[in-house]
Amino acid sequence: MARRDRIPIDAPRLPPATALRVLARIGRFVRPYGWRVVVAAVALVAAAGAVLAIGQGVRVAIDGGFLAGDPAALDRALAWLMLVVVVMAAATYTRFYFVSWLGERVTNDLRLAVFDHLMEMPPGWFEVTRTGEVISRLTSDTTMLDMVVGTSASLATRNLLLFVGGMVMLALTSPKLTLLVLVGVPLTVAPIVLFGRRARKLARASQDRLGDVGAYVDEALHEIRTVQAYVHEGEDRRGFGDRVERAFEAARARFRQRAALVAIVILLVFGAIGVILWIGGHDVLAGRMSAGQLSAFVFYAVLVAGAVAAISEVVGDLQRAAGATERLFELLEAVPGIAAPAHPVAMPSPPRGEIAIDGVTFHYPSRPDAPALEDFSLAVRPGERVALVGPSGAGKTTVFQLLLRFYDPQVGSVRIDGVDVRGADPAEVRRRIAVVPQDPVVFAANVIDNVRYGRPDASEDDVRAACEAAYATEFVERLPNGYASFLGERGVRLSGGQRQRLAIARAVLADRPILLLDEATSALDAESERMVQLAIERLMASRTTLIIAHRLATVRHADRIVVMDRGRSIASGTHDALVRDNELYARLAELQFAVAGRALEDGRLSG
Repeated sequence: MARRDRIPIDAPRLPPATALRVLARIGRFVRPYGWRVVVAAVALVAAAGAVLAIGQGVRVAIDGGFLAGDPAALDRALAWLMLVVVVMAAATYTRFYFVSWLGERVTNDLRLAVFDHLMEMPPGWFEVTRTGEVISRLTSDTTMLDMVVGTSASLATRNLLLFVGGMVMLALTSPKLTLLVLVGVPLTVAPIVLFGRRARKLARASQDRLGDVGAYVDEALHEIRTVQAYVHEGEDRRGFGDRVERAFEAARARFRQRAALVAIVILLVFGAIGVILWIGGHDVLAGRMSAGQLSAFVFYAVLVAGAVAAISEVVGDLQRAAGATERLFELLEAVPGIAAPAHPVAMPSPPRGEIAIDGVTFHYPSRPDAPALEDFSLAVRPGERVALVGPSGAGKTTVFQLLLRFYDPQVGSVRIDGVDVRGADPAEVRRRIAVVPQDPVVFAANVIDNVRYGRPDASEDDVRAACEAAYATEFVERLPNGYASFLGERGVRLSGGQRQRLAIARAVLADRPILLLDEATSALDAESERMVQLAIERLMASRTTLIIAHRLATVRHADRIVVMDRGRSIASGTHDALVRDNELYARLAELQFAVAGRALEDGRLSG
């Protein structure tokens, strides 16, 4: 299969996603759970305070217990230490639970927000956006944020508190040695800042390469029949391998940068601790400070060093999440080109099913230089049956797309029941239209859910009646579980004709005043076609119907046939009149009926 180059999603470019902006962007998803944030914050402060208190317990135990030779003082100090440890354990449990809960909840809310927004994006947006990449953003990128909200942000805050509290305790224990620590802090923070900027870019690149992998898998698996029919598995394996290798190289650059950062921070931090121990040890030997004070100071120095090292690790996670948030919020910031106006015009009730297309010129976003429709006009009276015929690329399907308001024309207007669809709510416009496509869509669900897709509140009896009207009952009842049978992804357990009859049953149940038929019998055998044609006749009764016809035999009895060519309407009339008066239609009719006649004759001879 030919692969498209990566096409960037058409969305505003956001400011660079620094670690602070990561937290700011997801802040609106955290705010609804404010009391849980407060509980987690209190527990976090309590746990950090307990850790800092351990240092003082160590000092008292050494100076007041060991060195003073006082067993009672030692017992009191150790008992106090155990109490602090119990408080620390309880606070840590509370913090871990609430922070993890927040991570999962916020991640799910963000997924819902992104998915809700994607449901508003018109088909034109997906023309220039790869579905696999969108899926990657919706899954792996939100998982990355789960790690940040549920783990990394909490660890960063905890270690920041330990760093600040540790520095305060260092100053109270030995101002002289604290000055040495303060000299070393800028040396440690500098590589975190310098490496962090590059880490964000590498993280974004890594997520993009993962998106490429997801897009490739999505396309290959969805088109597995074509892959195997053309024995293309080897090429697809190589193509997938190339993308996986590129993802690996991007990840390798990212974690090599992160490993270098952690190594440098550890070298600087623990090198500084060695210097402090050397100077402090000489002060203890000279009597300028006690052994307990030096022990407490070393404890706090190790605590500060560990906090700095942990922050450098967490910064790597935050920078990686920065790339993920950048990609996610690009989706959330994408503005749908088709949306309900602030004050939509109400559609008339009851609906009439009147269609008016006036002087429409339209270009698809992906083909801006080639008009799909050019100065096209069409008026359809309520209840009229109109067929659109013409060669491939004439613009027949585009008419359906504009009626459903998947796109807006650049010139001209599309009106339903006298209302310009651009001034109405797209959902209200679409609730008046039922569609039976040439390639029927069957979802990975059972028969009932598939048929009542357009009317989720319909009863099971309504579903059965619709299936009966579409002549689908005979095969549905033969399925293993009848109407409760799971149909497989994209309806793989059904034949083409069976999928088509389910799509017709769905339109029957939707019961809408305008019906769009895209050669709805093209996938059926002769016997099924006869039954379904009867069902369609029943379905079209008292409805305005537009039919895209590839086989002219199916529309000979339409009220009117509109001939289209290169985006224009070039003739209109009955079948007999068009055969007589229109050269293009006469040629199409001659070709099709001659082929049908030869096929019939061949059948008789072979019989």
